[in-house]
Amino acid sequence: MIFNEANHTPIPDAEILCNNVVLGKTDHYGFLEFKSSCKNIEIRADGFYTENAVVEKFIKVSLIKASYKINDIEAVILNDKSDPKALEILRKVERLFKSNSPESLDSYSYKSYEKLSVDIDQDSISAYRDLFNGNFGFLKKKNKGDSINNLSSRRILEKSKLFLWERAQRFLFSQKYGEKITILDNKISGLKQPIYELIALQSNRNKIPDQIKQENRGLYRFFLTDSIQIDHRDTYVIRFREANYKKPMKRRKFSGAIYIDAETFGIKKIESISKEKDEGHIISTWNFYAGKWFLAEENLKLRLSRLKLGEEFTDREENREEKRNFGTYVFLNSKYFNYESPIEENKGDFNGYTFSVKNTSGNTLNLYRDEPLSLREIQTYSTIDSIGKLYNVDRKARILTGLINGQVRMGSFDFDIGEIVNYNLSEGFRLGLKDKLNETFEPYFSPDYYFAYGLKDQRWKYGIGVDMKVSLEKNNFFRIEYYDDVSASGEFYRRLWTFRMKMMNYGNNINNDKFYRYKGVSLSYLNDISNALTLAFAVRRNVETAQFDYNFRGKGDAFENFNTLITLKYSPNSTNIMTPQGKSQIDQKYPELYFNYEKSMKVFGGDFNYIRFDALFAHNFQNILGKTGVRLYGGLVLGEAPIWKHFTMNGLASPSRDINFNLTSYLGFATLEGGKFYNDRFIAYYLTHKIPWYFKSIGQNVSSFDFVLRGTIGDMKHPHYHDFRFKKLDHLYQEVGLEWNNFLSSYFNLGFFYRVGYYTTHNFKQNFAVQFKLKLLEF
Repeated sequence: MIFNEANHTPIPDAEILCNNVVLGKTDHYGFLEFKSSCKNIEIRADGFYTENAVVEKFIKVSLIKASYKINDIEAVILNDKSDPKALEILRKVERLFKSNSPESLDSYSYKSYEKLSVDIDQDSISAYRDLFNGNFGFLKKKNKGDSINNLSSRRILEKSKLFLWERAQRFLFSQKYGEKITILDNKISGLKQPIYELIALQSNRNKIPDQIKQENRGLYRFFLTDSIQIDHRDTYVIRFREANYKKPMKRRKFSGAIYIDAETFGIKKIESISKEKDEGHIISTWNFYAGKWFLAEENLKLRLSRLKLGEEFTDREENREEKRNFGTYVFLNSKYFNYESPIEENKGDFNGYTFSVKNTSGNTLNLYRDEPLSLREIQTYSTIDSIGKLYNVDRKARILTGLINGQVRMGSFDFDIGEIVNYNLSEGFRLGLKDKLNETFEPYFSPDYYFAYGLKDQRWKYGIGVDMKVSLEKNNFFRIEYYDDVSASGEFYRRLWTFRMKMMNYGNNINNDKFYRYKGVSLSYLNDISNALTLAFAVRRNVETAQFDYNFRGKGDAFENFNTLITLKYSPNSTNIMTPQGKSQIDQKYPELYFNYEKSMKVFGGDFNYIRFDALFAHNFQNILGKTGVRLYGGLVLGEAPIWKHFTMNGLASPSRDINFNLTSYLGFATLEGGKFYNDRFIAYYLTHKIPWYFKSIGQNVSSFDFVLRGTIGDMKHPHYHDFRFKKLDHLYQEVGLEWNNFLSSYFNLGFFYRVGYYTTHNFKQNFAVQFKLKLLEF
């Protein structure tokens, strides 16, 4: 059906074309029935802009009336530049996005139903069945190159889809209590046990669409083509196309459209059609409710791969090959409904983590579907569930999702991948194994152990412990452990850091050989007081010995230490979900605050009486000049303590190299010599700013540059207490850098840094450093 976007009336005599060949014209009601092998068609009508559409069983396309500005727009298109008026509207849309978002309301609630599947085209199903059934025996005999998995997938597609996932959710929001998302029900074909990290994944529900973001502005060309009325509201129509092709496929001028409300500059609709033929499309629509724009529906179709199915035969007179291609696609349809604002705000409705799970059996999904499942979808669950059981898909899926938290799950055991191999200047390569019995062994009681061996120091390290859970509703447990291990002197405490933060900090001691040994026992308690606040408390009794030439106040290098440690983490905007194996962070959002307070006492044989605390604040925010990230951190030691309880300044450089090349560190300095500086008090900053210039070098990834500024200053009150070679850092140390994100379209960042200010030397190699960073580590 072809209709007028402005008033929803049918358009008669609209031409439907395939490869510039007219297939027919619409009747008085805007309808046309046709058969074609084309996957994309073109729609033309007098007085309207030409549209493109992906061929489906039933196609519904709206056309926009052409305005008198069409000649001006055509001139802009030929010059391959965006329309300034369109860009100005998009700037207003981005600036007002937060005020147009439902999250600017005092409170709201709504529900959603989502269906994700992998299948072939709906209009190809009959042809697929005929061709497959006619050639199945031939395939088994002749196509010896086909794997059994490939053949099995073709057989599955004859009667069912390859994959089906349904989910229903309820969203609650309050300015006072935050957001609460309840998974009302969920069902995934092939999986009997839910994968909680998967079912909690969200769409771009409250995020600015890519086409609107300033950072992507140079990747498209935008044109203000008209102003129409949708739902009795004046609406701007901005057409866009990708900037990296100047000869549109089959004369297609546009690859999508953005509909912007003229009064509020809220987004009404976005349509995006792929550049390549038959790749897919994405359509998102919003509804105006309570003065804000709520996401109403998302439809996505993206091609994954192609299946070739056909017949090959030879006779004496001719050789002939006949094949048919069938595209496999991922389909997503999400619908949001039952909007309500304001709502009655009950604190109990927001208790626990951001996500909670009400049901995962799939038995109540029919309450949220707007139409029943098709026979093909019903058969998908039974067919894929049988295959999932046969190939133990549940276990394999749990192994993959465990990587989110840095673990590999095998049966009742969780292995920490962060302990397999590490490197530092004291131990050299450290090889280890850390294993924990998970909830399948016993929900409330979880023992663990680890051991490691340093190839350079040729020593074993080990530890054994047990977690005793108080509750299964949140992280709330006691822990007791015994250990014999080593650690770098002056380390910033990393308890409660995320796996990604710890992974970023793995290279922190590549050029630091000042390590100490600690042997003892610890009793601790951890409690997630709320989704935002975590408290951990520990009591420890250690024997600590320097692994380098050191003497503290003439008392030697080995001491006994009894201390308590309190750790707080405050992360008000991060989203978490409770799973059977513990809390899992779905999305780390800023700001975040980490705080540690350690008190050593001369009891139970302890030799010290000192106080040590440190704090880390991390935040990033969008501004008119781009995206800025901030890390502020510092620490203080009061009283007498050995050097390993002071603060090394996280140097990553080595004086023995011709050029400083190191891996990124969450708190490190690329040009500062490792293990050389120590303070008993310091403050530091780490500033990054993403320059709003985006480009493509090679490949598909978009590159950009980050400007980086790092600095630190501190002091040491009694440096003479410590008999070993070191320096205090009592002037401002600074380095500036430039990071190339997605270097040469890879998933790595390459940074160049230079020391500036007081500590600059005349030796270029001491001032300069190159740094490598895995992109997924982000800020």
